[in-house]
Amino acid sequence: MKSKSVKEKEAEKAEAVKDDKEKLSSTKTSVKKATTAKSDTKDTTKKSDTKDTMAKSDTEDTMAKSDTKDTTKKSDTKKTTAKSVTKKPTEKKAAEPKVKRPKKVKSIKERALESYQNRLNSYFDEMKWLYFELYRGDEEAFSYFLSLLEKYALSREEDLLLLDEQRMADPDWYKGKDQYGVLLYVNNFANNLKGVEEHLDYLKESGFNYLQLMPILESPKDKSDGGYAVSDFQKIQAEIGTMGDLRSLSKACHREGISIGLDFVMNHTSEEHEWAKRARKGEKEHQDRYFIFPNWVIPNEFEKTVPQVFPESAPGNFTYCDEIKKVVMTTFYPYQWDLNYANPTVFNDMLDNILYLCNMGTDVFRLDAVPYIWKRLGTCCRNLPEVHTLIRLFRMAMEIVAPGVLLLGEVVMDPTKVLPYFGTEEKPECHLLYNVTTMASTWHTLATQDTRLLQHQLGQIFALPKDKVFLNYLRCHDDIGWGLDYAFLRNFGMEEIPHKAYLNAYFRGFTDLSEARGELYNDDPLRGDARLCGTTASLCGIEAAGKEGNKQKMEDAIRLDIMLHAFLLSLSGIPVLYSGDEIALENDYSYHDDPIKKTDSRYLHRGAFSWKKAEKRQTVGTVEERIYSGILKLEKLRRENIAFSNKADTWIIDTKNSHVLAFGRYFEGVKLLCFYNFSVNTEVAYVSEVEDYVNMLTGKKMKARDLIIPSHDFVWLKTGF
Repeated sequence: MKSKSVKEKEAEKAEAVKDDKEKLSSTKTSVKKATTAKSDTKDTTKKSDTKDTMAKSDTEDTMAKSDTKDTTKKSDTKKTTAKSVTKKPTEKKAAEPKVKRPKKVKSIKERALESYQNRLNSYFDEMKWLYFELYRGDEEAFSYFLSLLEKYALSREEDLLLLDEQRMADPDWYKGKDQYGVLLYVNNFANNLKGVEEHLDYLKESGFNYLQLMPILESPKDKSDGGYAVSDFQKIQAEIGTMGDLRSLSKACHREGISIGLDFVMNHTSEEHEWAKRARKGEKEHQDRYFIFPNWVIPNEFEKTVPQVFPESAPGNFTYCDEIKKVVMTTFYPYQWDLNYANPTVFNDMLDNILYLCNMGTDVFRLDAVPYIWKRLGTCCRNLPEVHTLIRLFRMAMEIVAPGVLLLGEVVMDPTKVLPYFGTEEKPECHLLYNVTTMASTWHTLATQDTRLLQHQLGQIFALPKDKVFLNYLRCHDDIGWGLDYAFLRNFGMEEIPHKAYLNAYFRGFTDLSEARGELYNDDPLRGDARLCGTTASLCGIEAAGKEGNKQKMEDAIRLDIMLHAFLLSLSGIPVLYSGDEIALENDYSYHDDPIKKTDSRYLHRGAFSWKKAEKRQTVGTVEERIYSGILKLEKLRRENIAFSNKADTWIIDTKNSHVLAFGRYFEGVKLLCFYNFSVNTEVAYVSEVEDYVNMLTGKKMKARDLIIPSHDFVWLKTGF
C-alpha cells in the first residue's frame, strides 16, 4: 500500500477522539490540532524534511511494486507459451512451472515506522498515567506531546535509523570496557565544529570513541556561564558553526565509530532567551514558563529552605527584574531564569528541543543540574519525586523516537544517593551518571596520603548492581568541590572547615610536600568554604617542575600523573579525560587579563588546546610523549583484558597500609589486582595472594606478596584460572 501523504495524515488526525485506543491509533498520523497549538513559529525546514522523507518512502514503495509487476508479466508470458504448445491426447500434460514471486524487502523507513509504533504501544499506558498525574489530565498537552514523538520519529534520517537498529540489537553497547571518552570545548580544541571534524584522526589515534562537546548552543557572550545560559536551544553559537556543521560532525563521528554527546541545560534558560524576552514584555503565557512573583513574600519563604549554589558570587535564589518590577527565581546566576516544569508547555517545548538535537545525530545527552528541575515551596527544591517522573518521561520519549540515544545525569551527590537517578529495572531513568564523589575523593587522598575514605566509597560503589554505569573522570570543565563524607572523616580527626582549608592550601602549593598549582573558586571566607581549579598536570606538579627545571621533580610528577590515570582506567564504568590531559596541558593564567573571564577562575583549566604540545607527543622522551604514550598503553591494556569488564566482580583488598589502595577484579577466569601508592614515600602492600601473577606493565612473572611500591606508583597484576 502506498504511504499516505502528510495532508491525508493531518486530515485523519483532525478526527481523533478522546478514547485511549483511538488516541493510540491517531499517533500513526500527524496531529493537526496539536501542530497548530504551539505559539512559537515553527521551522519550515523541518516540515519539508518530513515531506522529503515521506516522498522518498513513497518512491521506494513504487519501485518495489514496479519490480513485482515486471516479474509477474514475465511469468505470465511463460505460462501463455507453455499452453500454446500442441500435445497429443495420449500424452501426459506437462506440469506448469511454479513462479516464485519475490518477497518484498522492507525499507529502513518502513522498518523504523513499524518499530516506532510498537515502542509507542509499549510505553503508551505508562506515559499517559505519568503525564496526567503530573499535569492533571491535560488532554490537549498530552496530544501535543504525542505529536512531537511522531514528528521526530518520522523525520529521523536513515543513517540514524540504522544506528538505532544496531543499538536495539545490542542494548548494552555502551557498557563495554572499550568505551573511552574525551570532554572538550569546540573553540578551545579546534576553533569550530568543522575544525573538530578535521581533527577526528587525532581523537581516533588517542583511542577516544566518545566525544562530549561542552556547551555549543547559542549563549550571550558576556553572560554565558561557560555556555550554560542558553538563549536558543536550536541554534549553535555563531562563531563555532551551524546546525549543519553539527550534523556533518555527527555523521563523520559515526563513520569512525565515535559517539557524540551534548549538554542539555534543563533547569533554566538565559534571560536573553525568546521566552524570557517576551516575559519581560509582560506576556503572561511566557511569564508562566518561569517562577515570577509580584513581590518578595513567596521568594522569602523559598529562601528559608532552599540552599544557595553560589553564596559568594551569586548569593540567594531570586533576582529582582526592574523591567517588569517582579522577582524571578534564579538558582544559579541572576541571568539564568529557572524554568517552571509544573507548566506542561515548558515540558513539551523542552522535549521539542532535545528531540531536535537528537535528530542532529546526538548519541548522549548530559542532563545538566537535573536534581533542581522541580520546585516546591517548603522544600530544598532538590531531588523531589517529580524530578524522577520528568526524567522517566524524557527517557520513554527518547526510547520511542531514538532508542539508541543515552541520557547522562549530572547528579553531584554521594554514589549511594545518586542511585535513584538510574531508576529501576522496570522503569529506568538515566542510562549513565557522573561519578563526582570518586573524583573529589581521589584528590583528597592525594593531599592526605590516606586511602581510607576512598576505600570506603569504592566499597559502596562495588556493592551496587553491575548494570549501573558511571562516567569516571579526574578533571572536567568544572571546579573540584570538597563535598566529602565528613561524618566518616571525623573518625580520623578531620573536621569539615579546617580540612577544606588544608586541601585548598595543598593544591595551591602552600603546604610542605606539595608541588600542585591551583586556584580557588567561589571563596567564601565567612563560611570557610571554597572550591578548587586547575588541570591534572598542574595539580600533579608538572607545571612547577617545568618552571624550576627540576628533573627529579618532573620524574615524580609524571609518575603521579600516570598513576592517577591508571586508577581511573581500572574502575568499572566509562573513563573520560578532559581534553589536554593526555598531553599534560597546564594551567592557562591568561584569563586574568580578560574582563569577561577574570571573575571566574574555572577558566584556569579551560585554556586553548595546544597543538604544538600535541606535536611533541611524537618526540620520545618529552613530557608530552611520556604522558601520552603512558596513558595510551594503559587504555590498550584495558581494552584487551576481559577482567576490566563492567560485569566483573570487584572488591577492596586490605593492604595493612593506609597509604596503599588496592582492589581486585575477576571475570570469566581472569583475575586482576590493582595497587596504588598515594604516599610521597616508598610503601609496602602487605598482601599474600596464593596465585602466580604477571605484571601487566612489564610482562614479568611475580608473586603478590608484600609488594614494594615506589612513591606515587602503581602495580597491575594478572592471573588466570
